[in-house]
Amino acid sequence: MLLATGCIGQREAPTATPTAATAPSVSVPSAEPSAEPSATPEPVATPVPTAEPPTETPIPPASGAPAASGQPGSATACTGTAANQDFFAKVAAAFDWPVYCAVLPARWSVASGSYRSAGGGRMEIAYNGPGGARFELHEGAFCDLPEGCVPNGPDAGTAAFGDLSGTLVTGDDGSYAVVVDRGKARSWLAVGVGLDLEVFKGFAADLSLVE
Repeated sequence: MLLATGCIGQREAPTATPTAATAPSVSVPSAEPSAEPSATPEPVATPVPTAEPPTETPIPPASGAPAASGQPGSATACTGTAANQDFFAKVAAAFDWPVYCAVLPARWSVASGSYRSAGGGRMEIAYNGPGGARFELHEGAFCDLPEGCVPNGPDAGTAAFGDLSGTLVTGDDGSYAVVVDRGKARSWLAVGVGLDLEVFKGFAADLSLVE
């Protein structure tokens, strides 16, 4: 930058060359500026939190050998590890509706499970058995559909769900189900895949109420 001295109105103003001590530093761009203006970065949308944060609690991962069977009416009767049984005890303590767990023979184990307190509360758990068989429980406010979220298929009379009486459904895909209070705000559903009908009915009837 050059400094000009002199009076306003003079036809020519002598210029002075600044000395090294007084010359201001000037940053020189490393490249010529683009002919087109740079695009202004678009603002990033900030996610809006939902009105109710998720409160779903998964079942602890299975570890070690299955726990020994306990007395009916307590979580220690439930198939699975001590951590699985503690999961059922917490679910039963959290909700004011009956909670049931499966009491299954050897070679059956907990595959996954979780519970959620929102909307009246729900609990869902799945067990894996030999030969790819599967047994599932869905309890509480897990379904808001009139058909009760049961497998598609005709009703086939009544069947036990623990100490409750439910409707037996034979699924078009070969599965079986027992549903209690289908379509209501709170209901209970057992589903069996890869099981003989009588075996499935026995599993559903042997469900243990956790207190």
